[in-house]
Amino acid sequence: MPAIDLARLRKQANRLADFFFLPDEFMKHLREILDFYVNYTLRTKENVAPGSNLKTYRTPPAVITHIENELRAVAEANPHFALELADVLWDEGALETRLLAAYLLGRIPPQEVRLLPRLTAWTQQIRDPEVRSALLSTSLTRMRQETPNQFLILVREYLHPERTRTWSNGIQALLPMIADTSFTNLPPILDLVEPIIEEAPSTLQNDLAELIVALYRASANETIFMLKHVLTHSQNPMTAVTLRRISSSFPPPLQKELRELLRPQPLTAQRYAEEVPMGFVEDMPVSKIVEVKQKTPRKKKSEETPASVNVKTVSRKTRKGIKDA
Repeated sequence: MPAIDLARLRKQANRLADFFFLPDEFMKHLREILDFYVNYTLRTKENVAPGSNLKTYRTPPAVITHIENELRAVAEANPHFALELADVLWDEGALETRLLAAYLLGRIPPQEVRLLPRLTAWTQQIRDPEVRSALLSTSLTRMRQETPNQFLILVREYLHPERTRTWSNGIQALLPMIADTSFTNLPPILDLVEPIIEEAPSTLQNDLAELIVALYRASANETIFMLKHVLTHSQNPMTAVTLRRISSSFPPPLQKELRELLRPQPLTAQRYAEEVPMGFVEDMPVSKIVEVKQKTPRKKKSEETPASVNVKTVSRKTRKGIKDA
C-alpha cells in the first residue's frame, strides 16, 4: 500500500463525487481508488473481512472517511440520487461499498418513505458486525437528530416483547442517542429498556453491558434507581443472574450500589418440608408407631444345640424314668 498523500486522496475523492449522478461511472472510479490503496500485507487468500462473509479491499479507514466527506453535501442536496447510489453500492457486496451505502442512508431526510424499508431489509440480511453497527447508528443519524420521536417508535418496534431476535438491534440503535450529550430526555429510553433488562436472554449479555454502561454515563442516579427497581421487583430469577455475570464491566461506583442486590441469596425452604404435609406424624396413632428391634447376631454353628433327634431321645428317657419311680 502506498503512503497516503492526503492532498492526492482529497483530489481523488473530489473527482469521484463528480460521478455522483452516474452510478456506473461512480463504481468504476471507486474501484480504482480502493484498489490503489489496498493494503496487500493484510490481504488474505480468501480476501474476506475477519468475522465476516463480505469481500474486502483492505482499504484504510481514512480513505473511506475522505470519500464520505466529499459525498456528504451532494447527498443531502439530492436524497433521491443518494438512495439510488446507495442501492448500487450495497449490491456490490464488498465491506467498503456497504459501509458507504450505510453512510448515504444517514444523509437522507427521515421523511423519505423508502428509507425505513431499505434499512429494515439490509439489517435483516447482514451478518458483518461492522456494517450492522453502521446501519443502526450512521444510517439513522438524521432521524435520531431531526425526528427523535419517530426514531423511538422505530426502536420500540425493535424491542417488541415478541421479537427477542431484534432486541440487539434496538439496543445498538439506542447507544448513539444515549451518548449524545445534547439529548436530555432519558426517561422514555429508560421506560423502553427496563423490561428488556428484566427479560434479556443470556445471548444479549454483551449488548446489555454496553447499554447499562452508556445509561450510567448519561445519568448515574436515574440508572441506579431503575436497576434497583428491576432487581427488587423482578419475578424472573435470571434477571439477577444475568446482571451479576456482566457486573464486572460496570463502573466501580455502580458495582458498589448493586452489590447487595446481586449477591446470591441462600435457600431458605427445605425440600422435605415442602413434600411432606405438616401434621403427618402427629395424626398417626401411637399404637401404629412400631419400634424397630435391633437384630441379634446369629450364633456360630459350633455353639448351637445338638440336633433335634437327640433332644427328643433324652426327653423320652427322662419321662420313662419318672414313671418307674
